[in-house]
Amino acid sequence: MNIIERLQLPTPKLFQHIRTIGLVAASIGGVLIAAPVVLPALLVQLGGYLVVTGGVLTAVSQLTVDHDVVDESDAASRSHEV
Repeated sequence: MNIIERLQLPTPKLFQHIRTIGLVAASIGGVLIAAPVVLPALLVQLGGYLVVTGGVLTAVSQLTVDHDVVDESDAASRSHEV
């Protein structure tokens, strides 16, 4: 199973929530980095960490596959082939 196939398969419910949390974290980090006002260096650094963390959470959770659903669909497609 390659990466493209994994991206197209269904994701478990827990990892859908983790993906959403990752997207929110990356968005907040992007806002902190690109703020039009001068922010303390600590907040800008925190923004960078949030962007990286959010990106990793989103990528890993999106590549997680719900094998129960995949196995059921494989079994159903095999029964229709006979």
